[in-house]
Amino acid sequence: MDAKYEGIAVTPRNGKAVEINSLWYNALKIMEELAKEFEGKEISNRYAKLASKAKKSFNEKFYNEKKKCLYDVIGDEKIRPNQLFSMSLTYPVLDLASNIAEEVFNTVTKKLLNKYGLKTLAKGEENYVEIYEGSPFKRDMSYHQGITWPWLLGIYYDSYKNKIKVTKDKAKKQELQDELKKFIGSVKKTFEKDFYQRGMVGSISELYDSKAPYLQKGTMAQGWSVAEVFRIMLEK
Repeated sequence: MDAKYEGIAVTPRNGKAVEINSLWYNALKIMEELAKEFEGKEISNRYAKLASKAKKSFNEKFYNEKKKCLYDVIGDEKIRPNQLFSMSLTYPVLDLASNIAEEVFNTVTKKLLNKYGLKTLAKGEENYVEIYEGSPFKRDMSYHQGITWPWLLGIYYDSYKNKIKVTKDKAKKQELQDELKKFIGSVKKTFEKDFYQRGMVGSISELYDSKAPYLQKGTMAQGWSVAEVFRIMLEK
């Protein structure tokens, strides 16, 4: 969320950001595995302790009980998609079998998900914008304030898969698998139509408006949009 206009940060996020801390925990766990392979048990255990400390602190400080989600930055209650990094990485910092993880995923699904991607801010939050239009200043001011980004479907998809991995109850696991199948089907149907019938034939745009008719906006053919949507469509 790096949009700036004439030196003004549109969405300043000073402090402890949810995705940075999620990535930090994931990095510590990766270093634990690498150290085990190449450096020895003592160094591996050092990383394991750091990871455990980071996870404990994260789960104590980032949960927003009032909104049933995670703080975007500690103390900032705006509902944004960044919180999915806590569930979507190889080493999720949230316990995916917990009620908190269930609440986070449900809140993101209800407040941010649409068929073209995830909104960058939930409707009803201060400064929410759902149409990307106007002058460069107006566009930059709305860039991460409610506009839909297709590439974010990728971390939503990974969160779904990680949830299924840790679910032990057979009936619940099957339910999640069926829901994921429907999600993949929806992505395929939506973007196959986009490829052939809408404004950017043969590719996927950077952004979409967050209300019907969900017009394509921003960069006309965006690599990360294509990469993440294709990964879902190919079930990778």
